Amino acid sequence: MAMRMEAGQDMAGMEMTGGGDSLRVEERGVALVAHFTRYSGWPELKEAFIAGNVGAAYLLAPLAMDLADRGVPVRIVALGHRSGAVIMVRKDSPARNLGDLRGKRVAIPSRFAVDHLFVRRLMRQHGLLDGEVQLVELAPPDMPAALYADAVDAYATGEPFGAQAQREGYARVLHWTRDEWPDYVCCVLAVRTDLIRDVRPLVQRLVDNVLSAGVWLEGDSTNRLRAADLAARPEYFNQDPALLRFVLTNPRNRVTYGDLRLIRPQLEELMNLALEARVIDHPIPYETYADESFLRAYRPREIRIEQR
Repeated sequence: MAMRMEAGQDMAGMEMTGGGDSLRVEERGVALVAHFTRYSGWPELKEAFIAGNVGAAYLLAPLAMDLADRGVPVRIVALGHRSGAVIMVRKDSPARNLGDLRGKRVAIPSRFAVDHLFVRRLMRQHGLLDGEVQLVELAPPDMPAALYADAVDAYATGEPFGAQAQREGYARVLHWTRDEWPDYVCCVLAVRTDLIRDVRPLVQRLVDNVLSAGVWLEGDSTNRLRAADLAARPEYFNQDPALLRFVLTNPRNRVTYGDLRLIRPQLEELMNLALEARVIDHPIPYETYADESFLRAYRPREIRIEQR
């Protein structure tokens, strides 16, 4: 998801609701407005962000780091979620861990994806060298069918594309980030620095809502079901509500949202993994890509979902 932001005179401020497609904050008689937009792929979103067509977006953490290092005016202001990635194999696969996939084909979404770094982290843990697993880039929606057709032997992805194959009965989870990498960071909320400068109250409200929504999701299982139904709508992720309900409840900590703070050692570990994987070619200082000021100013907000 990405956001376009603008300012307009004489527009009434309102609380963000889960069913709305915009966020408004009134500041000194001027309404600051953010409109939500869905992008279908990382390349399109990256180019729109660089061009300034969107002001805030959920980006892959290594991608946000690389953009900031290359001079794109962007800072990470919060995390998007915790856990949420899996490595899937066919149900009849004899593999017990990634070490058993030596010589096999493992699909990853892209080199910038943290799922890729998760695979490389496990390769090191299980004594696999570069080249001993064949990594192939594949769009996550295509991964379940590729595994079913034996075009790949395993795939690493964020949800719901692991759960999809699991629910359809031909795949099982080989590794969970929730077990193997408790501090896992993947998507981050990235904001252009010109918006941080020009519409700071709106960015603050956005961060407040993101953190509050994480607490709300972890507070009650019913909230997770309501969130699944909301996210499944065509204007958002256009997914089967039953699949998203499965993702958020089987098990409940398959994806977690309770702590979306920026924690420097965790992001620096991720940066170092990206460096080892040659996703980036030199160390990137934390201050280049991170802005903790909105977290320090965080105020809890009420989360409401419109009923249809």
